[in-house]
Amino acid sequence: MKTTDKKAAKKAFALAAATILAVSSLAGCSKQVSGTVSTDGSTSMEKVIGTLGEAFEEQNSGVSFTYNPTGSGSGIQAVLEGRCDIGLSSRALKDEEKAGGLKETILAYDGIALIVHPSNPVENLDKETIAKIYTGEITNWKDVGGEDAEIVLIGREAGSGTRDGFESITGTEDACQYRQELTSTGDVITTVSTNPGAIGYASLASVNESVKAVSVNGVTPAEETVKDGSYEIQRPFVLVTKEGTKLSDAAQKFYDFAMSDEAVSYISGAGAVAAR
Repeated sequence: MKTTDKKAAKKAFALAAATILAVSSLAGCSKQVSGTVSTDGSTSMEKVIGTLGEAFEEQNSGVSFTYNPTGSGSGIQAVLEGRCDIGLSSRALKDEEKAGGLKETILAYDGIALIVHPSNPVENLDKETIAKIYTGEITNWKDVGGEDAEIVLIGREAGSGTRDGFESITGTEDACQYRQELTSTGDVITTVSTNPGAIGYASLASVNESVKAVSVNGVTPAEETVKDGSYEIQRPFVLVTKEGTKLSDAAQKFYDFAMSDEAVSYISGAGAVAAR
């Protein structure tokens, strides 16, 4: 065989091998699985995780995806006790939780919006003023450019990832003078929407037209300002798993999907900023 023929044969063989490898890899990625994927935790992640779960089920007809909105603390505990596949937390894991065998993977970032009733004329608050409002130093809207009316403080329950994020960022841990402590993002939004004197905080991904999000330090809460870091009151959306515990095939495939490039558009569409 001529040298040129040998080179051509080797080139053809290499091309064929690469094609086989690519097809094999693609087949592995599209491998169908069955079973249940159970998630538990943050109510703030409902829109993001619901969107991802729905898309995942459409691509994997043999899989049932479940989401239990119990709050970040409960979701973390559920993973620790083996009651779900993947926990959902809207705060970073604490050192003691990591020491207890839990692992965090940041899925996305979300702004914590300060929300008021749509009729409230206040458009902007700085972080120092927000802290003074929530610790009871400022109690009337007229002192921050609003009407002469009492400020009604609405927040989340102890153990909430949203509360943990809000209080740690504003420096108000264990000092907030809440009128009401509610157990879900939806409850906070509903309560603020029906009380002209109320102020609350909620996941930006969940805010709707029934409330008004105020600017913080002159920066409007939005996907782009969370992404570039100019909106300061933000926190991570975290997937929580247990070190040394292998996920089921279905749960692993969902985890891989959630962290893939394909998931970025779904996360964005749900109002959060993908960590990728």
